[in-house]
Amino acid sequence: MANLWANRGARVTIIPDSIDATETMLAGQGYVPNRALATVVFLSLRLGRPLFLEGEAGTGKTEIAKTIAAALGRRLIRLQCYEGLDAASAVAEWNFAAQMVAIRADAGLKKTDLFTEEFLIERPLLAAMRPQAGGAPVLLIDELDRTDEPFEAFLLEALSDFQVTIPELGTIRAPEPPIVILTSNRTREVHDALKRRCLYHWVDYPDATRELAILQSRAPEASNALSREVVAFVQRLRAEDLFKKPGVAETIDWAKCLLALDVIQLSPEVIADTLGAILKYQDDIQKLQGSEAKRILDEARQSLSP
Repeated sequence: MANLWANRGARVTIIPDSIDATETMLAGQGYVPNRALATVVFLSLRLGRPLFLEGEAGTGKTEIAKTIAAALGRRLIRLQCYEGLDAASAVAEWNFAAQMVAIRADAGLKKTDLFTEEFLIERPLLAAMRPQAGGAPVLLIDELDRTDEPFEAFLLEALSDFQVTIPELGTIRAPEPPIVILTSNRTREVHDALKRRCLYHWVDYPDATRELAILQSRAPEASNALSREVVAFVQRLRAEDLFKKPGVAETIDWAKCLLALDVIQLSPEVIADTLGAILKYQDDIQKLQGSEAKRILDEARQSLSP
């Protein structure tokens, strides 16, 4: 029987009760998972465990969190990680400007009067611990590998007990644990202590069959012939020695660019004119100049031959 999470309102959100139901849920939002990914998403939702997704940039890790939030009708709260991110920026900060205004307006204010919810600027981790009208939110901690080890250590409290501590206010615990998705592009290794608190999955580039299904879902206006050529070319392109291989997002962007140009079939000239949609580094673009684009296109078309 499905696991039901009751909301404070009249609506009840249904957590999928099987791997097949999870696949259907994700596919209904245009995300085409493989079986292993659908399995780990199902287990994460069913067991209430954070999900740690690692893989190359552009493989759809962030999109999974967006898809789950949309499918379950939950609020998506995103903590975008960066070098130097600290607890204050992730949890909450005091609005010093408002506090100063309050002091000027009332000189008799006590210090305790200044450190209340009224003067608190809520950041993503604290927001994720608050009750939500639509049920527990989806907390996306994106590109965790951009932060440093002290911040990882701080996250252990939040992910172990689903609570955060603000010295002036005390500990705030989530009444219902958020659905937590962490992503990493693996620019550095994330500490084992954090990984142990999560279910783990490596999100790889999709094979041609799955990538075609994804493209047809996200750009259904593209003809089957053009979609197959685009996928075959990108699949072959990933085998080249590139600084940054194109992700699924680039495949979709490229197809939409081709549609905007009314392209019905790839050609070396069209590829040369639109390389900026799939490659983001000049060195990689230069490698496809001249006859290289034609060579890869010919190889892609050969792979499509019966």
